[in-house]
Amino acid sequence: MSDLTAVVLAAGLGTRMKSALPKLLHRVAGRCLVEFPVRAAIELGAARVVVVTSPHPDLHALLARVFGDRVVSVVQEVPRGTGDAARIGLSRAETERVVVLCGDTPLVTASELARVVEASRGADLAVATAEPADPTGYGRILKNAVGGIAEIREERDLASDAERAIREVNAGIYAARRETLAGALVALRPNNAQGELYLTDAVAALAARGSVLAVRGSPDALMGVNDREQLRVAEEALFGVVRARLGRSGVTVHGDARVDDTVEVEPGAEIEANVRLRGASRIGVDAFIDVGTVVTDSDIGARAVLKPYSIVVSSSVGEGAQIGPFAHLRPESVIEADAHIGNFVETKKTRVRRGAKANHLAYLGDGDIGERANVGAGTIFCNYDGFQKHRTTIGEDAFVGSDSQLVAPVTIGKGAYVASGSSITEDVPDGALAIARARQTNKPDYAAPLRTRLEAAARAAKQKKSR
Repeated sequence: MSDLTAVVLAAGLGTRMKSALPKLLHRVAGRCLVEFPVRAAIELGAARVVVVTSPHPDLHALLARVFGDRVVSVVQEVPRGTGDAARIGLSRAETERVVVLCGDTPLVTASELARVVEASRGADLAVATAEPADPTGYGRILKNAVGGIAEIREERDLASDAERAIREVNAGIYAARRETLAGALVALRPNNAQGELYLTDAVAALAARGSVLAVRGSPDALMGVNDREQLRVAEEALFGVVRARLGRSGVTVHGDARVDDTVEVEPGAEIEANVRLRGASRIGVDAFIDVGTVVTDSDIGARAVLKPYSIVVSSSVGEGAQIGPFAHLRPESVIEADAHIGNFVETKKTRVRRGAKANHLAYLGDGDIGERANVGAGTIFCNYDGFQKHRTTIGEDAFVGSDSQLVAPVTIGKGAYVASGSSITEDVPDGALAIARARQTNKPDYAAPLRTRLEAAARAAKQKKSR
């Protein structure tokens, strides 16, 4: 819409959030609140999107980082109300028409905006309205004799039970010719104890001399967020939107899986119940993410299997790899194709190359494990000396026996064997067998007298305790 500027009102401090963080920087389904209406305006095709903000620097930084030059941000230095914020936004508009919307409506869509904009072409002003199950807290729509909007009356100003019974409420989206709305905003006066200029007063002024249309929309799509409970409700709704979108794209999503709006999931993938996918994650074709798994900012390859209750953070999992159950991939873990990381294995800043396996109870930190190598149960990479981290390298086709400690920096050569229970402190050459454990001593016929001595000691301790 080359003749349209979208103005997003994002200057409110959101005191009901009870937070030092501005309301519009609170996150829902992986994005800050303000991102959703801005994205809807961009999707609508607005020639320019102007965001009116408070002076908070983090808000400006977010808009610049996420949207670049697609968005113009302008500051409302003093919080003088929605009418003042809209006036500031319109001062940066150059198109014939404008649409004004709130920055705290994460479920708003481009199609809802488009309906209001199109309706405004036949009136002085079009206003989005909705009929929620509970209208408490919203401004009510008062109609005139011909069904147009006469006034938007805030809940605190409702004068009768009949007005309180009105179910149609203001959804906070306004569309008009730029000059028409700008003129009404210039004429606003602070007729309230707060000394603020209300955008809803401009609606009444335009209705008094022209036509203001109500455009009924979806209560869910137009939901606003004022406190943390409404934030929770909005996020649950957004997760539902994401699940539906994924289902239509060829992804199987079970139960209450929660997938951020920022996550990319390829067709054929299957996501089980109670899964949480966060941030800049990508799930490949035909991957399977089982119950209770949490993936954050990570890349999961095609046909990979993440078994129940695994955690993957800032890492990558290759095609056909298997992770878990109860595995923990900490940041900078790279698990290549067809590798296995089993139950209660923890990795950190480690590359596990193609076909390598660590199937049980191991800590693998700051390491490089070669192709097809096998790391036995109970193996520990002793990578930290109290001051520095050191690396462990295991060559391809090497075998590390159970309950081994590899004290870094150390290299296990290609095809080498490490005997179970070894503490390795020196490099192991290619093809060698390393044994580093105390020699076993057997004492014949010693078990019975040892048992007698231990039982006597236990009885003596018990008698002493009972005195």
